[in-house]
Amino acid sequence: MRYLPLSDADRADMRARVGVSDIDEIFADIPESARLKGLLDLPTRQSEAGVERDLARMAARNTTASQVPFFVGAGAYKHHVPATVDHLIQRSEFLTSYTPYQPEVTQGTLQYLFEFQTQVAALTGMEVANASMYDGSTGTAEAVLMAHRITRRQKAVLSGGLHPQYREVVEGLSAMANDRTVALPADPAGTEDILAAIDDETSCVVVQSPSFYGQLIDLKSIAEKAHAHGALLIAVFTEVVSLGLIEPPGAQGADIVVGEGQSIGNGLNFGGPYVGLFATRQKYIRQMPGRLCGETVDANGKRGFVLTLSTREQHIRRDKATSNICTNSGLCCLAFTIHMTLLGGEGLKKLARINHASAVKLKAALQGVPGVQVINDAFFNEFTVKLPKPAAEVVEALAEKGVLGGVPVSRLDPGKPALDDLLVVAATEVTTDEDRAAFATALKEVLA
Repeated sequence: MRYLPLSDADRADMRARVGVSDIDEIFADIPESARLKGLLDLPTRQSEAGVERDLARMAARNTTASQVPFFVGAGAYKHHVPATVDHLIQRSEFLTSYTPYQPEVTQGTLQYLFEFQTQVAALTGMEVANASMYDGSTGTAEAVLMAHRITRRQKAVLSGGLHPQYREVVEGLSAMANDRTVALPADPAGTEDILAAIDDETSCVVVQSPSFYGQLIDLKSIAEKAHAHGALLIAVFTEVVSLGLIEPPGAQGADIVVGEGQSIGNGLNFGGPYVGLFATRQKYIRQMPGRLCGETVDANGKRGFVLTLSTREQHIRRDKATSNICTNSGLCCLAFTIHMTLLGGEGLKKLARINHASAVKLKAALQGVPGVQVINDAFFNEFTVKLPKPAAEVVEALAEKGVLGGVPVSRLDPGKPALDDLLVVAATEVTTDEDRAAFATALKEVLA
């Protein structure tokens, strides 16, 4: 294929047609601080062998999660993914990272999406789930927009325990839609009075459990207060394994449940791609973003699967579209489905118990370190500790001792001095007694 670059006249014509005088006007919505200035400092050409050598050298500078004791969580977790999952998703009929834009042409894609939806509905205790979202944060923002459509109100109340980056995504999308958000102050111990923030103008209350700080939240009273004022409860989770041990949000009164499914079937992947989970009540199905696959029979009475509902502008009139999202990267969704199938209900419960027990052991180990205070009294596999010095400094010192010791809250929620000494730590089924002992020893040395 020949490549014909645009001429200056072509570019001038395009700018004139869209009504801008300069290319920068097109990117006006992107903050100046986020824009790249000039060209990247890269060589203009390099041999293939040279590129491989340079990339290998740069990759060797990383400390991977499997090399050292690892306690990093805060929305992305290191779990064991059976080799069977990777083997099955690489079968030629499955292997694609592409979002299935036309799933109706393939029964296999429709069937695994149907199975995925069934698993998510069962996990969350809801009546219906869609065929996945990009990730937990964008799923949360879509849930808020959905609540606005249902209640015809524009005010969302965000818990102080919501993951800071989830909060930012919600606030960003809400600002573009001219909707209101009320974000409560950071709530490490789970003591906020979110009930007092709910009023007759509230569209939805967004609460994460376990919270960003690891605290388990009882959703029932929040659901009752929200419903009394005609608002919806959006329940959020970042650790899907917790649903193997905790009462499902649907049973606690949630109207929409969203979260991150990375922990099942997917690795850390440098922060993505991940798989967003989205479930709701049957009565709200037509306001649900994304797509829904259903089960039916063909003219011969044979079982089959169909794309039942899609609220995307490609499929319905643009002004009726509820969202432009369809599904996430299909391979992540498939990996979730296969791993979840391998685990089964009992397997997930067992995995959840192991995770909780691992965190309880970690708490005991860290409480033995002078100056360390565990903030949370009820948690799953993650909790927050208060340190006698800034957590960011401590994490750097721990890394020099070969321990990746958690996520400083200030890294994800900067500019709040009260949070500077808080560290979020996580333990999973891959955390060993030796890891916990190494963490406690290194932390004692760093804080001495």
